[in-house]
Amino acid sequence: MKLRFAFLSLMVAGLAGSTASGQPPLGVTQAPVTPKRVIRLFNGQNLDNFYTYLRQNKYDDPKGVFTVNNGMIRISGEEWGAITTRSTYRDYRLIVEWKWGGATFEPRAKAARDSGILIHGVGKDGAAGGLWLESIEHQIIEGGCGDIILVGGAAKPSLTVETRTGPNRELYWEKGGTPVTRNSGRFDWYGRDPEWKDVLGFRGRKEVEKRMGQWNRSEVICDGDSITNRVNGVVVIHGTRSSHTQGKIQIQSEGAEIFVRKVELRPLKKK
Repeated sequence: MKLRFAFLSLMVAGLAGSTASGQPPLGVTQAPVTPKRVIRLFNGQNLDNFYTYLRQNKYDDPKGVFTVNNGMIRISGEEWGAITTRSTYRDYRLIVEWKWGGATFEPRAKAARDSGILIHGVGKDGAAGGLWLESIEHQIIEGGCGDIILVGGAAKPSLTVETRTGPNRELYWEKGGTPVTRNSGRFDWYGRDPEWKDVLGFRGRKEVEKRMGQWNRSEVICDGDSITNRVNGVVVIHGTRSSHTQGKIQIQSEGAEIFVRKVELRPLKKK
């Protein structure tokens, strides 16, 4: 009887930690991790620290939207969705190194190449548009890399940003500007071109993103309720009073091929 009980206990434990078919661990709760050392979320070999979630195929990826080759993650963009960390995190410096590939897919085949890094993801998979977690996005899109988008799910994330109003009536980050709190929509990085158009290959006059095929470095610094985005070493936007301060991290597939060679978390620098 004791042996049978032990066997059943092992089976339950195994099911609780199952990651088969790309699905997230079942029945596991975990306190958010605050990095004390470098955490390499992408180890250069596989996606063991992530699971997939796609619009049509949910936790399965029959089209190979997310693959690893030559030490890089290739995200084809063919089906919309994301890879998602299995663990949750808070108070960190996230570094993602990425570059655009050439392939694009409908309905964005001729639109600006688009992807993004979602932080503080909470709630149900696919809660936002059947695709993503409720979260806050460091946008990666041609001409708008570093913008902040508030991605609603069961609730609406909110953030306060010091702003100026552009000639197109959009809100741009400007240090010392008018504080604005939003729980939907987008805050533009300071140099986003007011004449931005959603066309393939768009580049603005003050662009800090490198051209297609060259490596870029996106950094998201999460310190309590503040969020700072850097692109290629330049601070492009800063927000405070974030309603969300912890959660999972996602990297999107959104119609454009993108390669990623580094995804790592570093401890915050001591003040």
